[in-house]
Amino acid sequence: MSDKKEANAPLPRMSREKAEQWAKHWTDSMARTAKATLDPKTAKPTADYSNCTGRNGESATDGRFKLHYSVRATLPRAQHAQAVRAIRDTLKDQGFKIQGYRSDPSKDPANLVDATHPEEHHFVSAGDVAENLLVLIVATPCLLPPGVDQQQL
Repeated sequence: MSDKKEANAPLPRMSREKAEQWAKHWTDSMARTAKATLDPKTAKPTADYSNCTGRNGESATDGRFKLHYSVRATLPRAQHAQAVRAIRDTLKDQGFKIQGYRSDPSKDPANLVDATHPEEHHFVSAGDVAENLLVLIVATPCLLPPGVDQQQL
């Protein structure tokens, strides 16, 4: 397949609202797997939308976007390693490719897992950020809003 065809391959379609609901579903699921609590004081979701940029710096004007969504969850530090390992194992069972994993108290963060889905291309991550906090992250691939014609680059 030529680069031109790859650059113009159909993008997955999803509204910003649906993308945020989908990301919330994933972070909620990771929190349940970790047996962590999404505390309203610390678990305010951060949803950052950005434009998609092509491999060679191309930028379309058709409304395509990426979403980076993160929440914090409370869990005693003594349970962080077990929680991140449980998330890693669940992601593997769901077909994710584990890009990185560690459980090493000499590092910061000590416990971390990063994974991507080989078909849907979304990224998820979980790691400790403070004494009793985990951060749970979901990032989408480039998405095109429904009803919009995809611009050809």
